[in-house]
Amino acid sequence: MPKIVDHDARRDEIAHVACRVVASHGFEQATVVRIAREAGYTTGMVAHYFDSKQEIILAALRLILRRIEERLSRPTASSAGLLDLLAEALPLDAQRSTECAFWAAFWGQLPADKRLKRINTWVHREYTRLFERCFAEAWPEWAGWPEDLRADVLAAVTTFINGLTASAVTSPAEWPPERQLALVGRQLALWRAFAAAAAAAAATPAEPARARALSRPGA
Repeated sequence: MPKIVDHDARRDEIAHVACRVVASHGFEQATVVRIAREAGYTTGMVAHYFDSKQEIILAALRLILRRIEERLSRPTASSAGLLDLLAEALPLDAQRSTECAFWAAFWGQLPADKRLKRINTWVHREYTRLFERCFAEAWPEWAGWPEDLRADVLAAVTTFINGLTASAVTSPAEWPPERQLALVGRQLALWRAFAAAAAAAAATPAEPARARALSRPGA
């Protein structure tokens, strides 16, 4: 009886190996030959599933995003605070460190590759969507803030986490998990306080200039 092959699982396996190879050896050294060897397959087998290295990289990006979303969708995530949710994207353990090292290597290729830039646009949109969901679930006041204010908070926190990720990947000894979490927590507290004040100010009608003038002593 012919062996039944789960092709989706095999594609994920190759993508997972690609993450590990890129994280360990860098983007340029992560050749199709090396990825195939690490996966225990021939290059012909890998070519059966992917037309090029870029296709493998795209599959790896999708796999990472799916894993992050799965971690955010666990039953325990519904009761987690925002810091705990966003921590799923930080290099706090072996798996997340590999994923983040892959991200850092991918970002380094963007200036020289137009197709990767287009892929990154899609990745950034999906990544932001996941973060926005975290804010909406964890901060009850989120939905009541003006749209442009929500966009600013989301962009600021996402940019901070991306920068922290790059630093933690390149200098892990300087960025233990507790330090990463402490700084992200501080950023969240600062932006939450700022946004609350900005939203309150935007919701308060400006007092007409005439009324202000009449309220002054001697007016």
